[in-house]
Amino acid sequence: MALELKQSLKLQQSLVITPQLQQAIKLLQLSHLDLVANINQELLENPALEEIPGTEIPEKSEAEKALDGSRADVKRELLEQNNGKENNDQDWLKVLDGYQNQPKERGSRGLIHDDLPPIEANLRSTTSLTDHLRWQMRMQFCTDAESRAAAVILLNLDDRGYLLMPLESVAETVGVELEDAEGAQMIIQSLDPLGCSSRDLAECLSIQAKVNHPEDPYFVEIIQNHLGDFEKRNYQAVARAMELDVEDIIEYHKMIRLFEPWPGRGYADVEPHYITPDVYMFKLGGEWQILLNEDGMPKLRVSNYYRRVLEGSGSKEDRAYIKDKLDSADFLIKSIYKRQSTIFKVVKCILDRQADFFEKGPDHLRPMVLRDVADAIEVHESTVSRVTSNKYLQCPHGILELKYFFSSGVQQASGEDISAVKIKNRIKQLIGAEDPKKPFSDQQIVKELQAADGIKCARRTVAKYREAMGILSSSKRKKLF
Repeated sequence: MALELKQSLKLQQSLVITPQLQQAIKLLQLSHLDLVANINQELLENPALEEIPGTEIPEKSEAEKALDGSRADVKRELLEQNNGKENNDQDWLKVLDGYQNQPKERGSRGLIHDDLPPIEANLRSTTSLTDHLRWQMRMQFCTDAESRAAAVILLNLDDRGYLLMPLESVAETVGVELEDAEGAQMIIQSLDPLGCSSRDLAECLSIQAKVNHPEDPYFVEIIQNHLGDFEKRNYQAVARAMELDVEDIIEYHKMIRLFEPWPGRGYADVEPHYITPDVYMFKLGGEWQILLNEDGMPKLRVSNYYRRVLEGSGSKEDRAYIKDKLDSADFLIKSIYKRQSTIFKVVKCILDRQADFFEKGPDHLRPMVLRDVADAIEVHESTVSRVTSNKYLQCPHGILELKYFFSSGVQQASGEDISAVKIKNRIKQLIGAEDPKKPFSDQQIVKELQAADGIKCARRTVAKYREAMGILSSSKRKKLF
């Protein structure tokens, strides 16, 4: 059999994602803040893209005109009281007008906002857990080897205050003996807050028990061997193992609850994450209105200057470069418009299908999946998924992620589907109103849902929804004190 090379033609279909299509897909799934940042970056990189300058001077609103009229009436009354003569001592409106209209210049103090507090008053400096412990270590008596091991330990504490690496690795890193690393750990564990550099919860609580209750012979053993029983409220098992009364074990549990399981929690510098809504929904004149958030978003246009340059003379390379930038700017503007239009259509469809939710509240949320919206606005499900990702809607019920409105349903005997969100809310309400000493089991919650709301669902469904909400089982929710 001979091998040979030859050419052949074949027709086939394939999906090719062009750079422009990739950009459109990327813009579609960006949040409002990310979109603004992306647009500003494009303005820096593409000379053919420019922002429309705001040259129009807005007219005075009706409220401002009414305010001017009232000020004129007050001024007229002052003139009448002074026999038609202006009194500079009494005409405070004139003084106020002159102060407000004078140009803002830098004064001798160097700031134009002299009435504002200095910037130093708004700055804050927090002490980290590592710095707090390092400051205390300077006052401790320890060997040079222990000091070097302590420096490594302090750099390997997590936000809880726990040690992330084995002591063997600590000793190997700084070239000291294991005993020196253990000594450094013991010193750190005795500092404030107690229990830092522990490797697990039991060790952390044991350190606090030794320091706070050194005279108790059972406390440390109970913590090290029976934390799991305390979690399950199985006091009888602990009492039998320790040969103590159940009342004593309950007292031990009360004392453990006073300890700090995460010593470093008070020093964690967690910055708050603020959510900027992408869409606003409000009721105006009895009708629901949808408003897309365009705050900070530049108004774009394609540069006419570069259009004229392209029509003029120039080298082939220059014309190709300018044409590429013009096409890119034009496609970006169209993609942004398409993005805003698609988001509006999706939110409008959500409003039409979830009207009872916006009128009456979360208990009236209907089951809805991506396909329902995709079929209604005639787009692919992936498009709806990208539109609803990382985007938030502000409505009278709060700021909600768009994916919140998509939930599966549980079919009832009548054939009606009930939203999983509604079932979760009812489970949360039932658990919130239960007796802490006799919490509802999952089977009891099933019976309560059936009796009070006519909701029929399986026990495993209740357990799944309860765990999804981070609610413990009945044995772990039980409180005897």
